[in-house]
Amino acid sequence: MSTSRRNILVAASTGLAAFKIASGTAYAGSNSDRETTVAELIQRSADSNAALMRGDIDTYRTSIAYTDDFTLMSPFGGTPSRGSEYTPERMEAMGRFFKNGGVFKQEVVQSYASADMVVLAIVERQNVEVGGLPAQEWPLRVTLVYRREGSEWRLAHRHADPLVRGISLEQAAALARGDTGRTLTTPTGQL
Repeated sequence: MSTSRRNILVAASTGLAAFKIASGTAYAGSNSDRETTVAELIQRSADSNAALMRGDIDTYRTSIAYTDDFTLMSPFGGTPSRGSEYTPERMEAMGRFFKNGGVFKQEVVQSYASADMVVLAIVERQNVEVGGLPAQEWPLRVTLVYRREGSEWRLAHRHADPLVRGISLEQAAALARGDTGRTLTTPTGQL
């Protein structure tokens, strides 16, 4: 069976609309091992983020392990945060920030795999209450970087933005200037 056909079958078995692995990528192990690893990380990402959107921080924390140098570039912008900032108290607050997430869908745009790193470019779609706002659609463009540490795959980086639908040049310029028209605050403080 061809690699691309096998990728499609693996994607279908995990409920994903698209699943690609860059060809010719260096990887220690067989093509099948690489595909299995990528499929497992795609499923882990979907399961953990679905739990987070429900406010189930315990399931999220048991599903995703961060590297010691983890970075997050939040969809709300601002200074990237680091793994050392994710104290148990902050994780609990994060669990309260998201509530009542409905069906979580994840579309894989592209994936890349090497011996010790997997990068997933995905679009996440969910209907969820965020920061005390009423439930609404929250589609996000997301890049996830997983790094293998020993036999475990850990999340090293997450970058998300809400620009799935696109914005105008003028809107992008206003955001770049910091001209958002208001300051967004949440139950846990200013974002």
